Amino acid sequence: MTRILVVDNHGQFTHLEHRLLRDMDGVDADLVANTTPPEEIDADGLVLSGGPDMDDVGRCPDYLDLDVPVFGICLGMQFIAAELGGRVESGEYGGYADVDVRILDDEDPLVGSLAPETRVWASHADEVVELPDGFTRTAESDICGVEAMSDTDRDLYGVQWHPEVAHTEEGQAVFENFLRICE
Repeated sequence: MTRILVVDNHGQFTHLEHRLLRDMDGVDADLVANTTPPEEIDADGLVLSGGPDMDDVGRCPDYLDLDVPVFGICLGMQFIAAELGGRVESGEYGGYADVDVRILDDEDPLVGSLAPETRVWASHADEVVELPDGFTRTAESDICGVEAMSDTDRDLYGVQWHPEVAHTEEGQAVFENFLRICE
């Protein structure tokens, strides 16, 4: 069994991330508070959920040093970028919408197996505008230059969109790819 913890950053879709993972074969998934001490984290991988506020991510900085793959979704990705020296700013387009995303790296372990262009459900209230050192931009759209990013050396990944919702094409494939990274 692959043990995945979903770190709750108070996002409206966090329960869907947990549910999707919990329902996958060979996965033991739990939802944990973002205030859980790092020494209590016992997992093969972490999902940093989305959420409303970068100032309310609890112990998430500590989780980036646990030597397990980390997958940030929306705010989770923005947090990883900001924490590691990238830059996050308010997006020009704001709220939730369908977005056509172009995959830029078909070798990327998280998004490389997706169709070259795929439709996703995303919020662009905030977005990564400058990548941290070591990261590669792996997807873009007409409204956001960094729709996905990866640092394969440190096994840190992120997507701006929500792969856990039904509006996102190939969302489950993103989670399956993350599980392969964790194995």
